[in-house]
Amino acid sequence: MNRYVGAIDQGTTSTRFMVFDHAGGVVARHQLEHEQIMPKPGWVEHDPMEIWERTNTVVRTALTRAGVTAVELAAVGVTNQRETTLVWNRHTGRPYYNAIVWQDTRTDRFIADLADEHVDMIRKRTGLRPAPYFSGGKLRWILDNVEGVRADAERGDALFGTVDSWLIWNLTGVHVTDPTNASRTMLMDLRTLRWDEELLRVFDIPAAMLPAIAPSANPAGYGTTRSDGPFGGAVTIAGVLGDQQAAAVGQVCFRPGEAKNTYGTGNFLMLNTGAEIVESTHGLLTTVAYQFGDDAPAYALEGSIAVTGSAVQWLRDQLGIIAGAAQIEDMAAQVDDSGGVYFVPAFSGLFAPYWRPDARGAVVGLSRYSNNAHLARATLESIAYQTRDVVEAMQRDAGTRLSTLRVDGGVTVNSLAMQIQADLLGVPVSRPVVAETTALGAAYAAGLAAGFWACTDELRTNWHEDLRWSPTWSDAERERGYRRWLKAVERTLDWAELD
Repeated sequence: MNRYVGAIDQGTTSTRFMVFDHAGGVVARHQLEHEQIMPKPGWVEHDPMEIWERTNTVVRTALTRAGVTAVELAAVGVTNQRETTLVWNRHTGRPYYNAIVWQDTRTDRFIADLADEHVDMIRKRTGLRPAPYFSGGKLRWILDNVEGVRADAERGDALFGTVDSWLIWNLTGVHVTDPTNASRTMLMDLRTLRWDEELLRVFDIPAAMLPAIAPSANPAGYGTTRSDGPFGGAVTIAGVLGDQQAAAVGQVCFRPGEAKNTYGTGNFLMLNTGAEIVESTHGLLTTVAYQFGDDAPAYALEGSIAVTGSAVQWLRDQLGIIAGAAQIEDMAAQVDDSGGVYFVPAFSGLFAPYWRPDARGAVVGLSRYSNNAHLARATLESIAYQTRDVVEAMQRDAGTRLSTLRVDGGVTVNSLAMQIQADLLGVPVSRPVVAETTALGAAYAAGLAAGFWACTDELRTNWHEDLRWSPTWSDAERERGYRRWLKAVERTLDWAELD
């Protein structure tokens, strides 16, 4: 009866549930957005109960519409926005505070005040550059600022988790995570895949709060769904991957040197480095790509960009230039270029390769000639330029040249944006038939664990190219535009230094 694998994909702006068949084809899907809560500048929060309710709804709706029952699911995978931090009570299940989202910068002062020896230790043990981006500082903030949490944590009553842990706990009652999510906390040792006692002391975090760490594809399962839950029966949660690692798995980037770029709220470029832990010297992160069963983990270099797709949302929601995200392509296509306008959307500071949480957004090059179409095109170009920043750093760290960029995520439906990306990189950009690679990767992890798929080679046969964009710009055009982009980035950093 096990005909399908399901995947919960809980992202920064929405939650969806998808069902896939053995060929990786989509059988069912449903998706709902949730509220973005911004109580102060730099603060971004989500309501954990809203996320849980949305998860219930999308699972029930997708299964009902497709006529799929729990007994037809071989397993379910979970993928999630990674560094977003939650704390809830073990007994009541109620959150103590809103989820603090990965984009949130409230911990910038705490991170800046870390002693130099702690900064070096964090880099060496976790592969991360200390930043407000990661979960450890957010968890420390909740412990220090939300009444009663620290006392409950020390008694073992308060539980910490990223969104995967929150959902699995609600679905099964098990408190667990996987190495890809744990590797984004600044609390896990990359080599042992265990919580690090010295790092817990640095952040003053009680170990009893932390979930168990199990393989990303776990044949033993993370737990079984309750019969009164959204699945309406017992289904094994067998796979968990942070969203960007899930996209890499969905893009079948299983060999060292294979890379993907996901265009969502932010952009995340990931390069598989295999069993080798490559320490970046050019502003990238070293992270766990996945761990399947008892196999050794695969590692990756990652370039994280905070604001790409959300810059399009800003044009829609804050400026009212467009009524919907889909309109930006038509508006940007009204002009042949950005008219000298450059937009650096550093709303949450700049992530890789700059790591400047104090940077703020800037639009430069405006003239009386500039109009909405120029700003729309500059927004699409900003996505591509930020990606080039990361590609340049990744090529230096890995010592290889990118030959093709595999892409996925919501922005890839924008053909103009992908053409601009190919032009600015000077390499072809390739999009697969199944664009929802994040959900697909979570399904692959769960299906591998459950034996629904035998091996990763079998998954490769499911990958098919849908569209390819080839570069049309000359090298001179490409380099001239990139030099001007770097000048625009300098302006945002100059502004930050005025404080």
